Amino acid sequence: MFDDIALFIHIVEQRGLAAAANKLGLPAATVTRRLKQLERALGCKLIHRSARQFYLTAEGEVYYQEYADLIYAMETKRRDLQQSTHKVSGKLKVLAPTNISIGLLQPMWSGFIKAYPDIQLELLLGNNTLDMLSAQADLALRIGPQPDSLLYQKRLGSVQTVLVASPDYLGKSNTVLSLADLQIQRIIRVKHITTWLLSDGNEVVDLRLRATTLVDDIRMAAMLAMDGVGVALLPMSEVFEELRNGRLVRVLPQWSGPVRELFAVWPSGQLLSQKAKCCRDYMLQFIANNELLNGAILTDIK
Repeated sequence: MFDDIALFIHIVEQRGLAAAANKLGLPAATVTRRLKQLERALGCKLIHRSARQFYLTAEGEVYYQEYADLIYAMETKRRDLQQSTHKVSGKLKVLAPTNISIGLLQPMWSGFIKAYPDIQLELLLGNNTLDMLSAQADLALRIGPQPDSLLYQKRLGSVQTVLVASPDYLGKSNTVLSLADLQIQRIIRVKHITTWLLSDGNEVVDLRLRATTLVDDIRMAAMLAMDGVGVALLPMSEVFEELRNGRLVRVLPQWSGPVRELFAVWPSGQLLSQKAKCCRDYMLQFIANNELLNGAILTDIK
């Protein structure tokens, strides 16, 4: 009925059914039918109309006065939302993890800013998961699927985790030839990677190791491993350069840890604006073209 009331308001403002039909792009017969339908639903006649006359009934005047401002406000808001949704400019607030954003994904953010100069990107980085709704964020990059049912999410890629240590640490009689040897090693554990679920492609083993060092930052764990503090399970995205230059080496290279999946996330009760879609799609394309962000391990990269 609300759509028919909106149509009635347009009829009154255009001073006729034909004029309203022309403005709204509707067949004249449809406008006539919907007006009659509204009058039947309300139980009163709203407009006196003939070939020469057009004026509101007393009831029609009351309904027009009550609804005109409301209809105008709603249609204005709808137009504003449509323009905002389709405009590739303005502010865009995005949440993302710190380490991967200032590391492997840094060129992605620079590329997006250059590709869309009319978008004012507000990039909020943090290792703790900030609530999107309270932060009023348009989009977020998250590690792992999100349990919140109020969020839409799209998988973008994945990062493999591997066991690493420094050559110096392994050279000091800290040889690791089997999983059992890890029980007597100094273990650096990251709070964000609590499960050491290792697989060699055939067997999966859930290791319960006592951490001698516990940190809440992946990059710090990598630096500690480079300094010979112990063995760490870390994402390839954080250690691939150190593995290339020899500051770190793989420990038990036949074994790898859990895959960390990357997701684009946005509030389910919110229209995804065109600028947010551009950012999501840009992330998807960048990640799709990077082997490390699709589960590759350094030895797999050509």
